[in-house]
Amino acid sequence: MYSKSKLSNGATVITVPVKGTEAATVLTLFPVGSRYEKEKQSGLSHFIEHMMFKGTLKRPSTLDISQELDKVGAEYNAYTSRDYTGYYVKASFEHLDLSLDLLSDMLWGSQFKEEELEKEKGVIVEELNMYKDNPTMYAEQLFEETLYANHPLGRDVGGLEKTVRQMTRKEMVGYYESFYQPQNMILVVAGRIDSHLKSKVIKFFGSNHHKSSKPIFKIYKQPEKTPVRLKSFYKKTDQAHLALGFPSFSYDNSKNPALAILNVVLGGTMSSRLFVEVREKRGLAYMINSGLNRYYETGNLVVRAGLDKNRVAEAAEIILNEFEKIKEKGVTKEELSMAKENLAGRMVLALEDSSAQAEWYGKQALLMKKIRTPLEEIKRLRAVTLKEVQAVAKEVFQNKFLRVAAIGPYATAGDLAEALKIK
Repeated sequence: MYSKSKLSNGATVITVPVKGTEAATVLTLFPVGSRYEKEKQSGLSHFIEHMMFKGTLKRPSTLDISQELDKVGAEYNAYTSRDYTGYYVKASFEHLDLSLDLLSDMLWGSQFKEEELEKEKGVIVEELNMYKDNPTMYAEQLFEETLYANHPLGRDVGGLEKTVRQMTRKEMVGYYESFYQPQNMILVVAGRIDSHLKSKVIKFFGSNHHKSSKPIFKIYKQPEKTPVRLKSFYKKTDQAHLALGFPSFSYDNSKNPALAILNVVLGGTMSSRLFVEVREKRGLAYMINSGLNRYYETGNLVVRAGLDKNRVAEAAEIILNEFEKIKEKGVTKEELSMAKENLAGRMVLALEDSSAQAEWYGKQALLMKKIRTPLEEIKRLRAVTLKEVQAVAKEVFQNKFLRVAAIGPYATAGDLAEALKIK
């Protein structure tokens, strides 16, 4: 069973004992992501994440940090989202002190050296180019740009080449000092845990480092109408890469279990409706699936597909028809039962790992009013009814909120609309 406490400096600490493992994951989460940035700062949260690995007073270079972790076989990384940024180290239990020490040093001792900052700009620009060259990922980014038009949620987490190139050390340090404070931090230790953990956490994370401030961001409200429903990116390809969907629910919405079941039935597995209808029966796609993105106050359901560019309209019609079928008739008892067991089974498999356990509890502590254990979440899933799934489908699958993005031979949104036969 997990435990939750606070340090004297305001940091939240969660411990999650995991039986049968000799590993321990240390994860820190901060409520800072791309949604907190001004437009001219786009990509700053992600840039800071990169700079945390560029040297501290104690460990002056990237190599000093990486070698210390590599020599004990640790897994380590960081990630930035729209709502939060996370840093983690997973190592054997005997090296827990090193994991705590190194993360603490990176978070509170990074130097943001001017020469490293300038060099890293090129690295980040190439990262942006890499994602832009991935049509599936870029189509989904365009979809969210369309869905969250004129709002920070619609911006690329990594920013734009222009904003990245213009960032200064002064701007970065000021932003860092506003958000990277103990009272904003969730620290999770999951895996093998002993009675000395509390004293170790206090030793490495118990100091007060910065002045007080409270992160704020602009709450998103779905407009009834937006000027753009379709967005295209011209690329000479043999496939059309499509992302289409609707706004849905936030992290903490009580309808999420029903929405998760709806997503599994629609396109979450190789036996889902879209996979069977679009790929297996008609051979229109190799890749087609659906997924959920969740944020603090909103979310979305998105269908992703790589399609024969000459049969896009046929595939789009099938996808849109499935939305209507589920709205009108709901899902079957068999589909409901399968989806529940699928979600429960996948959850059990995913949470065998201490890193997954750490993220499960950490994200909830950061973004939700109440932490639920995996067993509590499975109980919620198994309580969902056919009626609830259909009600969620009717709420989410509203044509006025449909947004579509595509990468392919479409010079304009009008060309895309014509190809899709969508008005």
